Amino acid sequence: MLQPGAVSTKVLCLTQVVSPEELINDEDYEDIMEDMRGEGGKFGTLVNVVIPRPRPNEAAPGVGKVFLEYADIDSATKARAGLNGRKFGGNQVMAVFYPENKFAQGEYDA
Repeated sequence: MLQPGAVSTKVLCLTQVVSPEELINDEDYEDIMEDMRGEGGKFGTLVNVVIPRPRPNEAAPGVGKVFLEYADIDSATKARAGLNGRKFGGNQVMAVFYPENKFAQGEYDA
């Protein structure tokens, strides 16, 4: 049985990058989005960047994670190698492949 994140996909999930508190303020959120697009774009063509935000009074799946969708698996593989273990805001980033079907359906809690 393969571990989640072991199969290469075009989608990367980064954890330990942002805290829910950092995502509440719109300006901070935009700054983080820009940083992620810039850093993620160094490895290949980014198709999409998703950073789920906390919602008042309801659970928001995937808060605290950053999803980077690439045009091809090669770019995602390079990004995983380049981003996994890096420090971002004092935290050590974990980068794993994420199932494309779950990402496409907006399921961010796997």
